[in-house]
Amino acid sequence: MIALDDLDRAILRARVADATESAGAIGRRLGLSQPATWRRLRRLEAAGVLRGERLALDAAALGFGVTVFLGVKLATKGRVSLEDFERAVTAIPEVQMVQHVLGVYDYRLRVVARDIADFERVLRRRIMTLPGVGDVEANVLLSEERRPGPLG
Repeated sequence: MIALDDLDRAILRARVADATESAGAIGRRLGLSQPATWRRLRRLEAAGVLRGERLALDAAALGFGVTVFLGVKLATKGRVSLEDFERAVTAIPEVQMVQHVLGVYDYRLRVVARDIADFERVLRRRIMTLPGVGDVEANVLLSEERRPGPLG
């Protein structure tokens, strides 16, 4: 674990807000030189705090107006069934996130669909036919607020 000071946290907040912003621009805003900001960014990358840059896509603008969180409980448990399920579920393009969790359900999935009828098709034809699927609980996302997390 790396020790972070206030400038490191400010740099991380800036990167989270806009990963394309230059080290010079971030530094100017924080009162640091471009080389000093660059060195801090490289140190954060080397420590594994910063891992790559991601581009955020707007699902609704791409025609995916429905997001559903699915809790999936496997009917049978064991290493083979977990691996089979994970391999199969990650091959479904509408499944945007797969989380192996502890609790009532074994997995939590984030699924996008064009509309409710499209989600039903994905659920019936793709998800419910996966190896080992038992109980499934669906929660439709109504709204979402992104928060900066512990650095904010």
